[in-house]
Amino acid sequence: MDNRTPIQTFRDLQVYTLAHQLAMKIFWLSTKFPSEEKYSLTDQIRRSSRSVAANIAEGWGKRRFENTFKRHLIDSIGSLEETKCWLLFALDCLYISQESYKELTTDTEYLGAKLSKLHENWKTF
Repeated sequence: MDNRTPIQTFRDLQVYTLAHQLAMKIFWLSTKFPSEEKYSLTDQIRRSSRSVAANIAEGWGKRRFENTFKRHLIDSIGSLEETKCWLLFALDCLYISQESYKELTTDTEYLGAKLSKLHENWKTF
């Protein structure tokens, strides 16, 4: 017998929780970026990281349509990859430490694997 709690809302999805946590980590880290990055790197990394969670939520709302739900998961994966790119820029510009970069990269890799698994086996969730 399966003892998992039934998923009632997008907030019950582990991938959403992980994506939200990642976006919040990035938000707090990005508050220390230089002011001249406000409308470029800071804005872009916040938007892409938030888009991961937002696409999961939107896809969940449209889950009755398999292709639409799966497309939103693919969009989440794409936004996650974009976030990785911005993290590398932040590292190269010396806005974040190697330690922060490594931690966030580990988080993104884990979340990416979970999103891929959900995309492949979405009916079991």
